[in-house]
Amino acid sequence: MERFPIFESYEFNEEQKAEMDRVGHFVLPGLLTSKACERLTESLSYIQSLVPNAAEGHEPNRFAAEYDEFLESLIGHPQMLALARQVLGQDLRYDHCVTLNRPGGNQGTGWHSHTYSDDDPSLGFIRIFFYVNGFDVNDGGLKAVPGSHLYRDKYRFQTDEEFQSGWIADKKHMLTGEPLEIQDLSVPDGTVVLMWTHAAHAVSPRQPNSKTRWAVVYAYRNPGRPSAARWISEEFEHKHIDGVEGLMSLY
Repeated sequence: MERFPIFESYEFNEEQKAEMDRVGHFVLPGLLTSKACERLTESLSYIQSLVPNAAEGHEPNRFAAEYDEFLESLIGHPQMLALARQVLGQDLRYDHCVTLNRPGGNQGTGWHSHTYSDDDPSLGFIRIFFYVNGFDVNDGGLKAVPGSHLYRDKYRFQTDEEFQSGWIADKKHMLTGEPLEIQDLSVPDGTVVLMWTHAAHAVSPRQPNSKTRWAVVYAYRNPGRPSAARWISEEFEHKHIDGVEGLMSLY
């Protein structure tokens, strides 16, 4: 498949990395090129069309890269791997590719975090979100809690109120000492968001009259521990994909 730039120029140096480590996520507004957004929209629309008749256990939205050649090609795209390695270092593995499309009226997702190597912070796990057509606050918008990732806890809460009176209550940022607070994000078209797996996040409902929010997430991790989120079929694990050599194995 033809390789073309998927990212505009950007800066992610030691200062930006330190901010991500402090906050738990890092936003790169408008990073996706117009051609990447166009191709992503086509691919994500195709995956969405397959969902109603999906076979249980190998759903197109959870194993998205296995159903679409363009999504597959991004796993080992040089720019994708360069960004992932700026966060995780050189030794990493591909973990999954999941679509996060939100049509109008979608009810969103409650507060949750994910786990990986909970007792060994030296092993990292990041999610790289592509928000093709962006989102606004309270319209399929991503919500986060800066500093929550440092606790490396796992939880689920349905509403902001339950989360604030539950897990967040009386917790402070381990580095700054400030109380943990919910942050509502709003991002333009073509935005990429990096997030540590232990970071608390949720998604607000999509407004009924809004168009579909096209989004996909790619996850990478340092090898060393089992991954409960690893969605790769055995056939796909052994498939030859340009640039993916050595990235598919669990360890």
